[in-house]
Amino acid sequence: MIRFIQRATCLILSSALALPAAASDAVRGETSTFQSPNGVTERCVRISRMPSAVYSEKDLKTEAEYCGIDFHAPDIALCPKTYSTSPGVIVHDISGGRYANNRQEFERMACPEGKPAKDLSAGEIAKFKPTMNARGTSGTFSPSPLLYYHFSRYFEADLEVPPAVWRSMDRAAHLSEVARPGLAQSGHNHSSGMNNAGWQVLVDADTDPDSYSPTDELFTGDRTAIYGALLSSPGSRYNSAVNGTRKSGWGKGQNLDFQETAPYLALRSGKALPEAIAEGIAGAIRDPQIKRDMGADVDPRQIAFWMTDIANIVLLDFIFSQQDRIGNIDYNGQWMWVEAGELKHRKVDSHDNGSAPAPGAIRLQRTHLNDNDAGGRVEYANYAKSTQMLEKLRHFPATTYRKLMALNADLQGEGLLHAYVRESFGLDQRQVRQIVENAALAADILSAICTRGELQFDLDPESFFLDGAVTPVALECGG
Repeated sequence: MIRFIQRATCLILSSALALPAAASDAVRGETSTFQSPNGVTERCVRISRMPSAVYSEKDLKTEAEYCGIDFHAPDIALCPKTYSTSPGVIVHDISGGRYANNRQEFERMACPEGKPAKDLSAGEIAKFKPTMNARGTSGTFSPSPLLYYHFSRYFEADLEVPPAVWRSMDRAAHLSEVARPGLAQSGHNHSSGMNNAGWQVLVDADTDPDSYSPTDELFTGDRTAIYGALLSSPGSRYNSAVNGTRKSGWGKGQNLDFQETAPYLALRSGKALPEAIAEGIAGAIRDPQIKRDMGADVDPRQIAFWMTDIANIVLLDFIFSQQDRIGNIDYNGQWMWVEAGELKHRKVDSHDNGSAPAPGAIRLQRTHLNDNDAGGRVEYANYAKSTQMLEKLRHFPATTYRKLMALNADLQGEGLLHAYVRESFGLDQRQVRQIVENAALAADILSAICTRGELQFDLDPESFFLDGAVTPVALECGG
């Protein structure tokens, strides 16, 4: 069992009376506090539960575990994330292993190994990611993973979005322990230029917070701490079967390529679900890469799950103006089978020998939406909107639709959900307004398709798994 040394007290952070002028540390929720060796108070905030959202016991347990991590405890080590495009901090458990409770030596010897450092610790337990939107860096916005986590629970999406909490860290400790080492250890191959640029910006900003603009998006109001999202996001990257071929390059091109995958083509079909799935598969395998990656004999039940996942992803990305989704959709393996008329499932783990756990069990890929850090900012390009992803849908989950209509009604009436969005995430007025406007536009688009009689509420992959067909749910288009 992972052991965390805690020096925490809990309180409820009161909400601000007015919206900040820029995204800031004015978040709301149950707060744990820690003292850094420099005497700086660090906070971990479990953002308040979203009204009408459904959280699992595992969600709440994970939040509590994250807010029990003392970044400066002797059995915790911090490594700079020097792979991929954005800088961050990998939090390691060093309560056991070669470097047990030897934080300084682990950070000196193991952290430069990059990803393999986890094999030298008792495990990676979390990732701390701050905002980073400077020139030459990869766009990340720390409230974005928090928004995706809580809104996915509101929509009751059958989609794995990792729990996330808000966290601050002593700015001087971040500079000496991870930012300077991150700058030194990154940028040594052709694909790490943006990561290295991000570390350079963080070194400069930790040294002089005013060098980063807007400063409040990166540092607490007193400038003593840097803040970001704390989460863990394991998963394997989908190939072209779900992420698309990406042959048309970054931006609109790859977002249009994504719409030529089997699940998205099936979502565009006006036919009943089984025929739409067959049509989607036939259309997608015209592309040699997708045919090679997915196969022409893909199980229709797999497509049904993917369709439901993508419908929810498109809606969330539309609302939050996500600019970097395509190529960043992951999965975890899951065994599924029918036993005594009920659907059973079990996660595929590294110890599986490939044999099915029960007669008739099939191995499916279940979407794990890990990379959610490029949404929420007004400056980001909303590719779900600009490539008309919602307008093309002809199948949609009934629960998601109902919750969207309720969300829009509340946001327009400035009700409980509006207050929650306004007060919980540290967003500025423009960012809140963008969510309100995008949710309204999403509701208008989908209700118009529904009113024309072209939207089928038949995305129930578990029923499809059991029966091979789904009876569409009859809904009032106005919600």
